[in-house]
Amino acid sequence: MGGGQQQLQQLSQELQALDEEIEALEAEIEEYESEKADIDDAVEAIETLDTGETVQVPLGGGAYLRAEVQDIDEVIVSLGGNYSAEQGQDDAIDVLRRKQEALDDRIEETQAEVDELESESQELEQQAQQMQQQMQQQQMQQMQAQADDE
Repeated sequence: MGGGQQQLQQLSQELQALDEEIEALEAEIEEYESEKADIDDAVEAIETLDTGETVQVPLGGGAYLRAEVQDIDEVIVSLGGNYSAEQGQDDAIDVLRRKQEALDDRIEETQAEVDELESESQELEQQAQQMQQQMQQQQMQQMQAQADDE
């Protein structure tokens, strides 16, 4: 295998690695978006539920339990690091909105990484195309030189 072929193969492997990294980052963004949607649902529930209403509580594994809201004025909110705290409705909503803002920041940072990797990928693709064109030109010149010799 010629040196040009090896370089082309190396560029191809680098492009594949970049594509895989981009896919992983895009999957992260989707997870962040899903988490934001879950927070929206929680905020909507806090704002619309009343004490005494019946709700379905997820137990995990696709199982739910019906429960009556005893006091909608006190909401237990995860603070992170396996800690939770009881909050009033407004404070709980504030905590959840701050979580959304943090997710927005993560989405923005991750999207910037994706953009940077996509730019790098485009540059590598251009290099690969230029290499292929040069190799084709060299082959054409070699074929022309052989035809001239005959």
